[in-house]
Amino acid sequence: MNKKSLIAFMVAIFLPLTGYLLVSYYGADAVKMPPRYFYDSVNVVQKNGKTTYDTAWHHVSNMHFTNQLGEQVSLDDLKGKIIVLDFFFTHCPTICPQLAKSMKKLQNSFPNSDSIVQFVSISIDPKHDSVEQLRKWAEKFNVNPDSWWLLTGDRDSIYNFALHEIKASVADVNIDTAFVHTENFFLLDKDRIVRGWFNGLDSVAQSRLVRDIPLLMLEKDKKRTFADFFRDLLKGKTTTP
Repeated sequence: MNKKSLIAFMVAIFLPLTGYLLVSYYGADAVKMPPRYFYDSVNVVQKNGKTTYDTAWHHVSNMHFTNQLGEQVSLDDLKGKIIVLDFFFTHCPTICPQLAKSMKKLQNSFPNSDSIVQFVSISIDPKHDSVEQLRKWAEKFNVNPDSWWLLTGDRDSIYNFALHEIKASVADVNIDTAFVHTENFFLLDKDRIVRGWFNGLDSVAQSRLVRDIPLLMLEKDKKRTFADFFRDLLKGKTTTP
């Protein structure tokens, strides 16, 4: 194992492990979890003289795409996974190559973790971004298709998805809704609820994203023991403790 692989392995092991130990020692309430951002409705509940609020958080709808291998895939195929998602196009001369490099670093930070987290890059120019073009982009950035999908599909559906499901124009108020070109990476939990967006060109923001991914792992299954968690982590099959 070379030095880079060893570092990536250590990051993948010890970030979730540290998060687990923090939650175990201090209690879940003491650890600041990534917030939920968008809701569909809020119901006011009166019970025993107390007022509580039942929030229906926005769950990102399913979408069907074609990936860089020419396979038909959907977000439902990623059930139970954390998703890191961005928007790009292959003939982009400005930010997209840098975003791809940032996403590649994220992929390297979570090796053998395709059962835990999926990285997803959706083309905003599907007219030009054929499967062949996506495959060339994948080769250029050494993309592992098991954990990082490059996706194309119907343009109108993609733009509706970006603006109304991911809420890209809320996260980036300067976005051109006619061409959804944003620097942000969007973090979705296992229920496809948006838990944050992070500038893909900002190393500090990327560090926060690397921190928040294992924190979301902790929400998956509170009944799991430490031994279960650590064993599956080593196998790359982690569901959170």
